[in-house]
Amino acid sequence: MKIEAIELFGKTLLSKVTIEEPIEMPTPMPEDEAAFVYILKGCCINYSETDELKLQANQAVLAKCGNNTFKTIPVNGSSTYSAISIRFHKDILERIYHNSASPFFKNTTTPLTVNSVTVETNALITAYINTLNFYFDHQDLVTEDLLILKLKELITLVLQTENAPKVLEIMTNLFEKKTFEFKEIIKAHICSSVTIKELAQLTNHSLSAFKKEFKRVYKDTPNNYMINQRIEKVAELLPTSNETISHIAYDCEFKTLAHLSRVFKAKYGITPSEYRLNFSGKK
Repeated sequence: MKIEAIELFGKTLLSKVTIEEPIEMPTPMPEDEAAFVYILKGCCINYSETDELKLQANQAVLAKCGNNTFKTIPVNGSSTYSAISIRFHKDILERIYHNSASPFFKNTTTPLTVNSVTVETNALITAYINTLNFYFDHQDLVTEDLLILKLKELITLVLQTENAPKVLEIMTNLFEKKTFEFKEIIKAHICSSVTIKELAQLTNHSLSAFKKEFKRVYKDTPNNYMINQRIEKVAELLPTSNETISHIAYDCEFKTLAHLSRVFKAKYGITPSEYRLNFSGKK
């Protein structure tokens, strides 16, 4: 893993990471930090307490303080992944906005429901990232004033993207730590590709402690409970969705239609196609 960094006021503001091998690791965000991450090459999945975000080249995510875990995904046989991260530090933002209006630290009645959100990139954001790439190659040209301008520019750009309302929800609560309950995190990831180990990290448990807590809360093992919840989600979607059964299976994190059919029939006594047919006949 190669990491290049550019600092502002003694703290990392910009970082560029290049990874050549598949990697999986927890990436918790400290309480006084947040980050905008733009994928330059490759593909990754970022799991927060409430979301599974799959990102590829030229896509970006805004993540605030909280638990996260991350893994890269090979693309066309290549494991190379690279990204640029712009860090938001609470004390730096207070310093650079002390005499001007800021999108941060406002009293808001907007409830904070997520800790991360995909940012819809556009030509302006792509051009912005290209300038940062230049700075990594010419760090002797970088000054404090320039970095402050680039930080403010990014904030302006992300607040003008198509999903600005979600971005604003994050921005106005950037350093408000949202604590998610154990059940909230499990519910959010029923149809996620997250592993049991990653769920443990998201809930601040060791793997063994997570399994014990899960058994106490749900009176079942994580694997059994998750499979049953996914089957019930499939059963809920079959009568109402126009998607193929294969598509529904994939969305509910069943790797094959054969696996879904087997466990579905074990629970309901009929196959998914028979289940759907029964409902269509009642219309």
